[in-house]
Amino acid sequence: MDFATIIGILGGFSLVIVAMASGGGFMWFLDGPSAMIVLGGTFGAVLINYPINEVLGVIRVAKNVFDGKTQQTGAVISQLVEMSKLSRREGILSLQKIIKQSKDPFMIKAVNLVVDGVEPIHISEILETELDFIGERHRLGAEIFTTMGSFAPAMGLVGTLIGLVQMLKQMNNPGAIGPAMAVALITTFYGVVLANLVFLPIAGKLRTRSAQEMLLKQLIINGILSIQAGDNPRVLEQKLHSYIAPGERRSRFYHG
Repeated sequence: MDFATIIGILGGFSLVIVAMASGGGFMWFLDGPSAMIVLGGTFGAVLINYPINEVLGVIRVAKNVFDGKTQQTGAVISQLVEMSKLSRREGILSLQKIIKQSKDPFMIKAVNLVVDGVEPIHISEILETELDFIGERHRLGAEIFTTMGSFAPAMGLVGTLIGLVQMLKQMNNPGAIGPAMAVALITTFYGVVLANLVFLPIAGKLRTRSAQEMLLKQLIINGILSIQAGDNPRVLEQKLHSYIAPGERRSRFYHG
């Protein structure tokens, strides 16, 4: 579980709710028609923009926002160094022993390609192609949430215009003007809150997670190709350390 995401969402909404309640009454800000305009209009616009299967698939992608189980780059580097040692000591086929402990499908596929004797250039092509398509899937998920963040305020404005029309139609009834105006503004409020506390932050988190995963998989590709080439484990470690910040580097060979 990613506690930063949970804390961010709960903290953001809590402060907004406290502000709403302290100004008079929380119930003033609850309006069914306004919510229907914003939510219905936003999801309708998204369905027009994207195929239904991609919109439904984004639910699965959104779970990555709350998933705190991310691979640590240092641990992956250590695993690749151990694989390099084992390969030099017992041969490339010995990697089948250690890969059984891995839960990363990308790592497993990379090792199997090496064990099967596939040429380095073909391994690179296969893995880079898979990396491109993984990145595209991630990009689409973030893009859909960004689109939702763009449409929600616009739908709020539509609701505001509807409320203003209703208000102007009742100018002969002064008592109805205030409530109609409130409903008009609440719709915009819903759109802005959903966009800036839900849709756009989720899109940003997905882009960040995608960049981290792409970097890690690129590291795996270079590590596997280095192992296949028979590089010294020390050389391999130094190559892979270039992917992480100096303060995060932990060598298995050098200290201090």
